Amino acid sequence: MIPFLRDNSVVFLGLLSWFIAQLIKFIIEVSTHRRINWRRFFESGGMPSSHSAFVCSIAMGIGFREGFASSFFALAFMIAMVVMYDAMGVRRAAGEQAEAINELREKISEDQVEEDPFPEWGKPLREALGHKPTEVISGAILGIAVSFLAF
Repeated sequence: MIPFLRDNSVVFLGLLSWFIAQLIKFIIEVSTHRRINWRRFFESGGMPSSHSAFVCSIAMGIGFREGFASSFFALAFMIAMVVMYDAMGVRRAAGEQAEAINELREKISEDQVEEDPFPEWGKPLREALGHKPTEVISGAILGIAVSFLAF
């Protein structure tokens, strides 16, 4: 086993929280669409936020190990806040813009009978980038719960 995983429970719990969140998303995908999509296990976006679970689990693990009044916890907490804010703000806006661009591209392509007017664009843009507030909060609760149960 990789030494930093074996020797550092905080890193392990962060990765465990990420894995559980991704597994939940995968299960939701399978139950909703009645098909297995292995890419969904590695994609961002959706319920719950694996980024939030990851950073909250690490912050809580640091709090339990170093103390909640420590500078280490303060740093981890602030990084977790930035990651979650970014997931709901910038990344979500980028996903919404990708969705609008893909719709516009489809509409323009339908209006023109000939070949794709934007061949240089390649594949459609990924739309599932960010999160709704409930997805971020669910991920945060998951990460906190994993660390709480472990410590």
